[in-house]
Amino acid sequence: MNTFDQVMTQLDGWRTMGMSKAEIVVALAEACMGWPYVWGGYGQKCTEKNRKAYADRKTCKPAEAEVIRERCQRLRSVHALSTCSGCKWYPGGETAFFDCRGFTRWCFARIGISIQGAGATSQWNTEANWEAKGSIDTIPMDKVCCVFMRDGTKMSHTGIHIGGGVIIHCSGQVRQGKTTDKGWTDWAIPKGMEGGVVPVPDPGKERPTIRKGSSGEYARELQEDLIHLGYDCGKAGVDGKCGTGTVAAIRGFQADHPPLVADGICGKLTWAAIDEALKGGGTVLYTVVIPHLAKHHAEALVGNYTGATMTEEGGSD
Repeated sequence: MNTFDQVMTQLDGWRTMGMSKAEIVVALAEACMGWPYVWGGYGQKCTEKNRKAYADRKTCKPAEAEVIRERCQRLRSVHALSTCSGCKWYPGGETAFFDCRGFTRWCFARIGISIQGAGATSQWNTEANWEAKGSIDTIPMDKVCCVFMRDGTKMSHTGIHIGGGVIIHCSGQVRQGKTTDKGWTDWAIPKGMEGGVVPVPDPGKERPTIRKGSSGEYARELQEDLIHLGYDCGKAGVDGKCGTGTVAAIRGFQADHPPLVADGICGKLTWAAIDEALKGGGTVLYTVVIPHLAKHHAEALVGNYTGATMTEEGGSD
């Protein structure tokens, strides 16, 4: 999980790279995966002070206020702690919190698009927000847009369609879903998206986020790619399990390819950067032969390189 400061650093990099508005919204939504839900929130830093302020608002329902407090280890009623360390929403630094409409509002605001409305229903009903609307069965798969869940005359939930039928929305925390999931009924393209086109994901290239503990064919593919590009995945090598060595290799690759953040998690942007790096053919490998070394010099060299061997030349001068 990224921290708030890491995401802001990435955002500056995406702008510098000249990414389109649609591409930035997609990257931003993905970078916020795992960040917490707080009723009424729209991107405030997840701190004890900010959570308490939201729980104490007069407009906050008692049930919502209780959830806000109990999900914070510093505010909870039993066994409260004095630090954020160890909290699932504190990955070594502060994240931010949202409710569903706050998440969409915040992401689009980062690219200069204002979606007006205090809730999902008022957002949907504010016609000035949208350049096009439709029912979910007609959603343009190549467009970045907002999606909604209709409940009678109201909208009960909203999120962001990032292309190819994939949705990122804040429910409990920022998470991923699909347009085919139960409940999604409508879509709307915000004004100012300038087309908002993103490439439709190739089903053959849809790959999950790989982090420490992940395993399977995609973890194996990642290891193979990293090793091909010259990054050491540790003693286990290509075993299909993302352990400490693979995480270190991911971090190494990310550090060499700014504006990626070296967090050791391979998401969409890191996969894309790996694919781009592989187009160059990976790292060219060489074998070095140093003739006429004394035995003790040869042994010393071989000892410094895993897999190195030495061969006796068969004679001496």
